[in-house]
Amino acid sequence: MPHIAVDAMSGDSGPSTVIPAIKDLLQNYPDVTFHLVGDSHILKSELQRMHLQDSEQVKIHHASQVIGMDEAPSQALRGKRDSSMHIAIALVRDGHADAVVSAGNTGALMAMGKVFLRTIPGIDRPAIAAFLPTTTGRFLALDLGANVDCHPEHLLQFAVMGSILAERVMGVAKPRVGLLNIGSEEIKGNEQVKEASLLLRAARLNFIGNVEGSDIYRGIADVVVCDGFVGNVALKTSEGLASMISHELRASYTQGIYGKLAYLVNRPILQRLRKRLDSRQYNGATLLGLNGIVIKSHGNADRYAFARAVEVGIAEARHRLTLHIAEVIQENLNPVVRNSA
Repeated sequence: MPHIAVDAMSGDSGPSTVIPAIKDLLQNYPDVTFHLVGDSHILKSELQRMHLQDSEQVKIHHASQVIGMDEAPSQALRGKRDSSMHIAIALVRDGHADAVVSAGNTGALMAMGKVFLRTIPGIDRPAIAAFLPTTTGRFLALDLGANVDCHPEHLLQFAVMGSILAERVMGVAKPRVGLLNIGSEEIKGNEQVKEASLLLRAARLNFIGNVEGSDIYRGIADVVVCDGFVGNVALKTSEGLASMISHELRASYTQGIYGKLAYLVNRPILQRLRKRLDSRQYNGATLLGLNGIVIKSHGNADRYAFARAVEVGIAEARHRLTLHIAEVIQENLNPVVRNSA
């Protein structure tokens, strides 16, 4: 019976988004207990508005403080010990919850996760990992922004953790692992990537070699590894391109009588395309490598998107992801994973 801690005060709209999202999840997850952390007066009022005040699946944990999206992580650590984020992570640390979900300040969430949960023994740095769509399904990308500068050994650790997540949660046997590079040839890339490629080939992974940015959305790899600088730029560029295409389509189909007629004819196709590319269904990034499951939702997530982030936490909790990563790192991998620079 998974227990999920939710930073209910986080995100752009806090409880007014979080609690409706929880309501949507209750019917599909009757065995899950949701621990809502935040101002108890506000939470009780919102629960009553959503007719959830008597739900045995919902527990309230009072927190008098909220961490702002623009607060420095160090400030949040020192000065916000009664914040909803702090208490929610502490529930995981103390064994009262199996995962925590927050739409709050990413830097503060990562900092608190590292301080309170520590990293899994053998893992030097956590990575931000998220699922993204392909023409054939989806793939896992990491790191998406936690580590701007990485050693080759860190990329190996990311690959190992990503492979375990893809196998356990996605159900992919022997996940194909690709290293994001400027070309598929082994001679391409900087020294960091070249050295990482050698480590990945020597590890017990289904490493398929280098993959280019133009290939990752074709589904040639189940896990794509890169440092946080490259990953974040690639992610934001992809999001911007998707937004531009959506804008251009709307503009084209609303200009003139012929555009409107074309929209009516193509409406079913466009609706399927919109659903396929809807970034909300991929909301929920894992801070992979922490000694506990921590899920980061987009700060501007709506009801539907936040529910998807919570589902990521539920899935990882059910599959005991942290335990499996720890077991593999300690028992089955090349020692280089544990002896990074």
